[in-house]
Amino acid sequence: MSTTRSAKASSRALARPGGTVTGFSNYDPAMATKWLGMLTQITPPVTHVAVPFNPALASYGLMLRAIEEAARPLTLAVRATPVNDDAEIEAMMAGLARDERGGMLVLPSTFSFVHRDAIIALAARYRFPAVYPFRVYAAAGGLMSYGTDLIDPYRRAASYVDRILKGAKPADLPVQQPTKFELVINLKTAKALGVTIAPSLLATADEVIE
Repeated sequence: MSTTRSAKASSRALARPGGTVTGFSNYDPAMATKWLGMLTQITPPVTHVAVPFNPALASYGLMLRAIEEAARPLTLAVRATPVNDDAEIEAMMAGLARDERGGMLVLPSTFSFVHRDAIIALAARYRFPAVYPFRVYAAAGGLMSYGTDLIDPYRRAASYVDRILKGAKPADLPVQQPTKFELVINLKTAKALGVTIAPSLLATADEVIE
């Protein structure tokens, strides 16, 4: 099945999820373009991007395809690497650190959230500029984050709860895509890594940590 057909099938599934489950997503494929674009707006520029992913994440295939497609017009090389624990994360970074002008993109997942302290610390040790999926990573020392406001879906979910309690079927309620995003940049980390963030990117940040 082609990527286009897969995207259409996914859209139909989100519009009418069927069964007894619906909800709110914290990921939109369009985010891949934003993530990679952020890595091109630092100096020295990134030319290749490591994407660690945990094979247990069911949606990693969809996310990796979106990232690879977004990388082509930006002339970025993407290297996706499966990781299962802190040791494998470190081995991946140690190997990639031999290449110059490398960066990293951390996918949104339970695995990356649980291992976030190790990922951030290793990125600092190997001097990897990285983009993370949520503000909590940048607040903990990650270079940059772009992702959904994690509180917003809970606010929006109240209307779904109300509709279901009034008789609506979950199968008829489309899975909602994220609508509120936040960009956070940690300038303290940028200084430690020896990179400069483009003023145009800083100007669009929702929060700058200094």
